[in-house]
Amino acid sequence: MDYDLAIENTPETIPGGTGILLIHPSTGETDRIDTDFLKTDTDRILVISTRTTAREVQQKLEYYDVDETKADILDTLSVERGYSRRSSEHVHYVSAPDDLDGIVETTRRFLDEHDGKRRISLDSVTEMAYYADDERALETVEKLLGLLEEYDAVGLFHLSEEVHDAATVDTFKELFDGTIYLDSDGTVESEF
Repeated sequence: MDYDLAIENTPETIPGGTGILLIHPSTGETDRIDTDFLKTDTDRILVISTRTTAREVQQKLEYYDVDETKADILDTLSVERGYSRRSSEHVHYVSAPDDLDGIVETTRRFLDEHDGKRRISLDSVTEMAYYADDERALETVEKLLGLLEEYDAVGLFHLSEEVHDAATVDTFKELFDGTIYLDSDGTVESEF
């Protein structure tokens, strides 16, 4: 199954099972690329947020006209920050930002319960590594990429290049089928 990819300077379509790494500066405006990825040619989306709360994700989806009725959100932060959590059918929580097994399991359950074209966004791998560590984040990304392949889904994973050393960035890049580079001026380039 092929998926349309409506992001400038990238291929028109990508096959199911594709994982894309979005490398951006720490101050980069990633929301536009993330939401273009999520709202195109899809039946269900899962936003795994290690950087913002479910409420902030909902506001982003609404602002960029992403169909929220198709969206599930996995909020990894609210428990850590002591915010109230309003569980619903489409908002999920894990016990802590470094509950990486919980993230993988929630993702598997989402893919298992929904048919059709499914897209996953992980914002961000950098925050995941901050709460766990690079090695555990790498293992988790590998597991999530395996799920994309198993379920014929596609995913976009955010990584802030300024926070990691070059060797770590290269190690993450090797896992992915394609890389999108977002410059601080908003320029987009890609390698597939």
